[in-house]
Parts: sequence; structure tokens; C-alpha cells
Amino acid sequence: MTVLPDTVRLQRERIAILAIFVGAITIAFAPILVRLSELGPMATGFHRFLLAIPLYWLIAATLPRQDAAEGDEKPKTLRDFLLIGMAGLYLAADIMAWHYSIQMTTVANSTLLANVAPVFVVLGGWLLFRTRVTGTYLIGLATAMTGVLILSRASLSLSEDHFFGDLLGVLTAVFYAAYQMSVERLRKRFSTITIMKLAIPVSAICMVPAAFASGEDLFPVTLAGWAFLIALAAGPQVFGQGLIAWSLAHLPVAFASVSLLVQPVTAALVAWVLFNERIGPLQAVGGMIVLVGIMLARRGSTRR
Repeated sequence: MTVLPDTVRLQRERIAILAIFVGAITIAFAPILVRLSELGPMATGFHRFLLAIPLYWLIAATLPRQDAAEGDEKPKTLRDFLLIGMAGLYLAADIMAWHYSIQMTTVANSTLLANVAPVFVVLGGWLLFRTRVTGTYLIGLATAMTGVLILSRASLSLSEDHFFGDLLGVLTAVFYAAYQMSVERLRKRFSTITIMKLAIPVSAICMVPAAFASGEDLFPVTLAGWAFLIALAAGPQVFGQGLIAWSLAHLPVAFASVSLLVQPVTAALVAWVLFNERIGPLQAVGGMIVLVGIMLARRGSTRR
């Protein structure tokens, strides 16, 4: 990759911060669309990836060639394809674990546990790559996680009956952390669209056995059912995940992961507007704490 002048780099960092927040807000609609889908969670996850494939390839065919700073290499070796395929595998495993978690524990538990991904990003970065973070960043991470806990506290439920579902919630966070770290490193060499158009077919293939094993109907029977699936693929998957993947070339993955904690705040607001799920004073305070934590994490993030 070409070394960018400081002014250009700073400008791209600001754009990347905006991109990751827009992406996070977009993927916060995924649980709403999964709830509205006519199909079960596994079949819905399969179509999320399957319907995204032609969109990615269409974008790839129409986009101009990326500049060197954006990662313009083409995968050439088997190792390149395997590394990109692993990102698709991690994302599919994240969706499978999260959807099964929702079925086996409360929505609040699965949402909270899935959002501890930043903890695993920091831990994985230190164990695998000896990546260090500052004390300010850790304070910001702890603050944001506290806000998420407060947001979920009203409906949080701890029970032995939920143990396996809660464990799947933790695995969701592990797989999503692995996906973020994988994409962050791939973006140093490949463009966003190159990664997505090759990784997402792997995600779709991985969802096939889960969809069949679930015994769910594989296809919707109404136009509205197809519309929700297309919206899920085009919005949270293509647009939302695409923006997040693009931003990972310009931001530390640890900060990017914390920024995604804006999702539960957005989901609470969307549920309030669409489903009249009231936001109490405690939840409002939790949302504000999440935003403060993200700002602290940004201040404590080391530059790339």
C-alpha cells in the first residue's frame, strides 16, 4: 500500500469514522428484518448472503479501479482465496450462532453477549499480533460496555435454562471479532468489493446445511416475504457491512469494533419508533454512556 500524506490520511480517517457509524446504524436494522421475515432464522440468514452475491458482483463490474492506497491487489494464490474465504466462514458462523442464541435465550441476553466482540478484538489482537492499546482506550471500552449493559438490564435474564443460548451469544461475539480482524488485515491488500464478492458466497454455502438442518421453509411465499429478504441483503449486508469493511482500511480495528456498539442504541430507537417499545430513563442514560465510551475509545486509539 502507498503511504498517504498526513492531510489525506486524516481526511480519510474522518470519512471512515462517518462510514462506520452509518454502517453500524444500517446493520442495526438486521434484527428488525429478521423478525419480519416469513422464514426461520437459518433460512433468512442463508438468503441474506445468497441475495447479496449478485449485488456485490454488479457493484464490482461497475466500480472504477481502486487506487493503490485502497488496496487494489487481486487474489492470485490459493492462500489468498483461503484467507478471504475464512472471512466469509467467520461471518456465517457469527450469523448462525447469533440466530440460534436468539432461539435458546432471551433477545436481551443474546444482544448483550454478541456485543462483547470488542473485548475479543482486543484480546485476539494482543495474543495473535501483540497489538497494544492505551489506557484511555480501555476506559472507553469499559464505559461503552457498561452502557450496553444498562441498555439491556431491563430485560436481561440470568438462568441455568439459558446457559447454552448464552454460550452461543458469546460465540457470536468471538466469530464477529474474528471476522473484523480478518477483514482489517485483508483490506491492507484487497479492495472492499474484492473481499466481499469472494467471501459472501462462502458465507452462503456455509448456511446451506444449517438451513436444511433447521427444517425451516427455504423460500417465502409472498412478495412481502421476498421484499424483506432483499432489504436485509441490500441494506445491512451489502451497504452496512460494505461500509464497515471499507472503514477498516483506515481505522484501528479495536476502535472500529467499539464504534459498532452504537448498534444496540440504534436498535432501541428503531424498536421505539416501529414497535412502540418504550425507552425508559435508564435506557436513555445507557445509550448516552455508550456514546461517551466510543468517544473515549477514539481519543485513546493509536493511529495506524
